[in-house]
Amino acid sequence: MSQRELKEAFVSNLNGTSLGEVALGSFLAPLCFINRGLVWILYYMGTGAIPLPFPWISHFFLDFSMIIAPLVLSCTMLSDILHWVIVGLAVVSVAVQCCVYHAKGSRAAMRPQTATTKSFLQSHVQSGRVPMVTVFRVLVNVKTAISILAVDFNVFPRRYAKTELYGTGVMDFGVGAYIFANALVSPEARGKTIIGSKMKHIAKQLMTVWPLVALGLGRLASLKMTGYHEHVTEYGVHWNFFFTLAIVRVVASLLLALFPVSYSWIFAVLLGGLYQLALETTGLKSFMIHNNDRTVDFLHANKEGLFSVVGYIAIYMAGVQIGLYLMKPRTLVRDYFRVIRNFLLGSAVLYGGLFLCQATVEPVSRRLANLSFCLWTVAQCTFFLACLALGDMVLLMLQRKSHCYFVPSSWNPHEKDKDSVAERKRSSLDRFCLFQAINRNQLLFFLLANVTTGLTNILVDTFSTSDYVSVSVLLSYMFINCGAVHILHLCKITVKFW
Repeated sequence: MSQRELKEAFVSNLNGTSLGEVALGSFLAPLCFINRGLVWILYYMGTGAIPLPFPWISHFFLDFSMIIAPLVLSCTMLSDILHWVIVGLAVVSVAVQCCVYHAKGSRAAMRPQTATTKSFLQSHVQSGRVPMVTVFRVLVNVKTAISILAVDFNVFPRRYAKTELYGTGVMDFGVGAYIFANALVSPEARGKTIIGSKMKHIAKQLMTVWPLVALGLGRLASLKMTGYHEHVTEYGVHWNFFFTLAIVRVVASLLLALFPVSYSWIFAVLLGGLYQLALETTGLKSFMIHNNDRTVDFLHANKEGLFSVVGYIAIYMAGVQIGLYLMKPRTLVRDYFRVIRNFLLGSAVLYGGLFLCQATVEPVSRRLANLSFCLWTVAQCTFFLACLALGDMVLLMLQRKSHCYFVPSSWNPHEKDKDSVAERKRSSLDRFCLFQAINRNQLLFFLLANVTTGLTNILVDTFSTSDYVSVSVLLSYMFINCGAVHILHLCKITVKFW
């Protein structure tokens, strides 16, 4: 077999992992964020000053070593002991929190526990900021960037890679989560109303997706010209994820322009249900699975990409509904605890629907983007959001107890008399924050990751490298990608060409 055929076989015919292992990974990032925040708090308690010395260097290395590196290690060398990694991080986090809690001079040491808890629930947070949304979107992007290169190395578990037909791989969830993340911050979810005629609005939406179409065409041309390995049953011969993103955005904008945004959950249910009905009662499923003649026409060549769009639109509409709920104005801590409770309940209900669907209809299939896949994606996304929000609440409580009121990419206590000063401090710290840098140029980061993945595959024999060399390459690759967007952020450059 040629090198290209070997690489294609390496990512083919895989069955994924368990739902539980994917859900377990939801605890890792929040724990990393808590521990990174604790470093900030301990530094402040020791020195009484922020930011860290040599800000742009120290902040970048802190974020990279505390968040990016653990994410790389968790899906490579530490994947088989992920549960122990999470337990270890949790133990360290609890131990340090106890030190902060009982530190001399802290508010917690001066007040009864009941009074502290009650005052915390009644306290205010900065309005207009929902950090977990930004963190969720950035983490999806970061994990996608790690996975698209790591999957070509032996150190990456095959159970994490995209499945061939049925199954729940980590990368399968990543595809659905990327669609969901875009929906969370869509104009409709943020409550932006249509100004002018709806036809002009729809025409504008058609124009705004041209970068995605251009990137899709660019990826298609580069793959065909370089002979780079590709998994045809993923999207088809000519189709790719950029085209799916563009179609989903246009169709969803059309639906949300014609009907109230508050009804988006109805469209999510209808699209997912009707599409599954079509799979079961027509020859569509058989056509997508068994007909391997790619030479008949464009439809036969790209059947997976074209038909799976329906499932992704359903996920997007569900994401818009959740984003609309999440973006409602709230200022009290107790209000966000209600959000976390509702997310956990909603996730439990969706997982119940998923188990029922898998038992009576069919298992999860990213390739078909069937109803089970839609339910799984939305359930896991809401659970992950709840975990991130809980982690942020822990940090918020520790900030109040330590008087360290600023941890980047997290909620900060609201102080009425210090709004202008607080805003300046927050802007200063956000300037050095890696996650704010990635958030500023998310599409560029995703594009850069795709380009550097291709270059790395050309320069490195991914089959023959040892585990240690593979992890070193992955860390270097992420360091370059993160460093590039971090420099742009420091220079206040937003790369947006549309």
